[in-house]
Amino acid sequence: MATERWNIGDVTVTKVDEVAHWQPLEWLGDALPGSTRAEIDEMDWLRPVYVKDGQINMSVHALLVETPEKKLVIDTGIGNSKKRAMELFNMLDTDFMERFEQVWSPAEVDGVVCTHLHVDHVGWNTRLVDGAWVPTFPNAEYFFVRHEFDHWKAYAEARSGSAGSGDGYSEWAHDMVDGVAVYEDSVRPIADAGLITWADAGSQVTPEVSLIDTSGHTPGHVAVLIESRGESAVITGDLMHTACQVGRPDWSASLDSDQKASAETRQAFLDRFADTSTLVIGTHFGTPSGGRIKRHGDSFRFIPEQ
Repeated sequence: MATERWNIGDVTVTKVDEVAHWQPLEWLGDALPGSTRAEIDEMDWLRPVYVKDGQINMSVHALLVETPEKKLVIDTGIGNSKKRAMELFNMLDTDFMERFEQVWSPAEVDGVVCTHLHVDHVGWNTRLVDGAWVPTFPNAEYFFVRHEFDHWKAYAEARSGSAGSGDGYSEWAHDMVDGVAVYEDSVRPIADAGLITWADAGSQVTPEVSLIDTSGHTPGHVAVLIESRGESAVITGDLMHTACQVGRPDWSASLDSDQKASAETRQAFLDRFADTSTLVIGTHFGTPSGGRIKRHGDSFRFIPEQ
């Protein structure tokens, strides 16, 4: 069932969690190598909503966006029955799709928008039927950024069957990305089915929904902007993984393909949306995932909508 729902003019956004959990803060040593526990502890505005008892509030979820004309899914999570190098993602067996179907039938979905093509954003693009990976949303256009797709296609073709990473990621990040397996079971089947609609930063998916350039985490990463009747919201994707990056936009993730560009993009995003009425929905922020960006001195805070 839905865990959060927001109205933006004539558009409704419904969050359906796949995995919601409190992650030990030690995890950030791998995920955000520039961060320190002491600096996180200094961000008292994170407590107790996003940080408490030595843990950080995280989530993997899909966002179901209903406009007057279309039903869209923004990012599709990890997926069931998929072999992954990282135990956190390996061979999940959740009731995500049953809860999704409490909102919509998969056949009702008109479009799937992937902010990027990482493991925890494309998993439910497909599901296993009679031993084959088939599109979960058979009547949908899958909106992929062409540059993003080309990057991961080349990545998979170059590394298929290779034991080493050779990709610039740390060993932890390489296993977390697991790019060959993800491409083969969650991206390539969509191409094979002829369901891809190519998109780019600046593309409009519907009159209310457009894509904005937030490259850095991956080469073609986009955020999703929703505008309707004078109201607005933006879905971050992995521009930020945790609310602490609002306070420290210079903290880039080890999963970022270009850490310098990621920090610059994050700073620009925060400058753009700070002290505005735009609802910011964090793709990995635990509940509450939506809030506003507020300036605080020479930095920012995330103020959740509760």
